[in-house]
Amino acid sequence: MGNGVYIFDTTVLYSGGRRTGEDSLATAVAHGYCEDYLGCPIIIADGMDGRNVIDIPAGFKHFASVQVASLVQETDGFILFSHFKGHQAMGFGGALKNLSMGFSSRAQKQRMHADVHPELDEEKCTKCGDCVAICPVGAARFAANGYPYYDRGTCIGCAQCIAMCPQVALRILWGKELNTFQEKLVETAAALWRIIGRKTVCINALLGIVAECDCMTGRHPVIAPDYGFIGGDHPLAVDEESLAAVGTGPFEKAHPDVSWRRQFDYAREIGFLKIP
Repeated sequence: MGNGVYIFDTTVLYSGGRRTGEDSLATAVAHGYCEDYLGCPIIIADGMDGRNVIDIPAGFKHFASVQVASLVQETDGFILFSHFKGHQAMGFGGALKNLSMGFSSRAQKQRMHADVHPELDEEKCTKCGDCVAICPVGAARFAANGYPYYDRGTCIGCAQCIAMCPQVALRILWGKELNTFQEKLVETAAALWRIIGRKTVCINALLGIVAECDCMTGRHPVIAPDYGFIGGDHPLAVDEESLAAVGTGPFEKAHPDVSWRRQFDYAREIGFLKIP
């Protein structure tokens, strides 16, 4: 990566402006994040073709290894700058989620999401077709009765249809148990932290705290006032302090069926807070 400063992102599973390296850079520029403004390059860390990745050892229950952007071994230091907000599968998302998803390859993102699938409540569904239109892989389709159905063999588990349903007619159908996604995310973050933990500072922005993850399109309601910035030397510690500042109420109200506690409990179970 050379001796200079840079800002990076990785490509994502879902449709929209960050699915490919080319689209990601175009989206950054469209929002004013260009090299002239920032004073440093913007890099797609997993490569424009998604192949700048490496496998690193994990040794946990779900993952023996995880696949991440190769720059984790090529960079002298990191500032993990994360937006603290709600999340439909974790209750909230902050430094831990940004570390895990932000460094991961598309393949690793898929492995973390593999147990997330949509389940339809036909009484709420208006057959609007938004889920069919937004699905990045064509897993959502119309059945003969006019209702959408979801091919689990094709579904990549990005949960975009669930978040964007205007009638809230979709919920997550967990393939195993509700905690699995959080555990996988924690394992990915813990494996990464062994490599970058000694050279990383974490900062959470407690501004514009909305109900859903920033990766979801559309406007989402603000659920808490601004609290400024919280920093530290470990993602779990920064997330815990952020949660204490905001309070658990806004996230539990936004996502009443999701327990955010599992990510903290599992991190301690696998010794994440002792790494490095």
